[in-house]
Amino acid sequence: MPGQSLAWSHGVVTVEALGGMIGPTAFVLPDGRQVSPFHIAPWFAEPLPPGLPGILQGLRGEWPCVPFGADAPRALPVGWQSDGVSFDGADVPHGHSSNVDWQFHDPTPDAIDLTCPYPDAHPIKSLHRSVRPDPDAAALDFTLTVQARRPCRLPIGLHPTFRLPRTGTAELIPPAFRDGRVFPVAVEPSSRLLADATFRSLKVVPARAGAPISLSHLPLSDDSEELVQLCGVSGDFLLRYPGEGFQVRLGWNTGHFPSVLLWLSNRGRSHAPWNSRHLALGIEPVCSAFDLGPAVSTAANPIASLGVATAMAFSPDHPFTTSYRIAVEPLEAA
Repeated sequence: MPGQSLAWSHGVVTVEALGGMIGPTAFVLPDGRQVSPFHIAPWFAEPLPPGLPGILQGLRGEWPCVPFGADAPRALPVGWQSDGVSFDGADVPHGHSSNVDWQFHDPTPDAIDLTCPYPDAHPIKSLHRSVRPDPDAAALDFTLTVQARRPCRLPIGLHPTFRLPRTGTAELIPPAFRDGRVFPVAVEPSSRLLADATFRSLKVVPARAGAPISLSHLPLSDDSEELVQLCGVSGDFLLRYPGEGFQVRLGWNTGHFPSVLLWLSNRGRSHAPWNSRHLALGIEPVCSAFDLGPAVSTAANPIASLGVATAMAFSPDHPFTTSYRIAVEPLEAA
């Protein structure tokens, strides 16, 4: 898979052309340990089913999604509707840029830069992405610039995806949030959470049957596929790996991305290429209503009714730029 890599005193990062995704990346902690928290889907070297979208062919790491999610026929409950803005290409999963090869700029010693032009009919003209290692820390600083072709409103998001331990658990420490919501319908038949439920703590999330489920330590013991959105967030998100002695700190501009979508892929999809083995956690800063796509996110919906934005306005006269950071820290220094 074509890409660019960059080594610095605190690690080595790889960016793939497909989706502009972060590929194999290692961080060096102060005591010399090397850790690799980013996820790589287990089918990366396998023959793939025909027709698999690009985003799934190379699923890994982190990448931007413009627009976030995709329009699709869904039987949504009362309060959710799909009468917002749509367009040709709104049904592409997580947007054009998530499924095609980006164009790398000439290599430089301190950053990896790449651009993705969009189809001529799309309301977005191009994305520019920069991945810059912090010379003084085990951290990556990202910038994303969105250039619109015409005025539009779209959901937008970032898609950091982390591995979950095969033994033991990872601990989720979210920022303060105003309201938590479960995806409005079952994500998969294996889903265990109560669809369209609300909650105030990851430790007590309503279940379809029995006692509430805690999502504060993952993976879960039973196979499942879940999506929950924490709305109106403030602060960094921490993902701790106690058995490995480190944590990931994800920080972003909550004015741009006022929610974080948690995708728990807990061996809950049985069809190829998932095959009941995919174990990962997406911690996804979004300005979106889940991953329901432009037609839902630009319409009236229960998240927007809280005063939490689910779509962003773009103008060809004013490129949008946002910055965010993913850092790795030893737990003993946290």
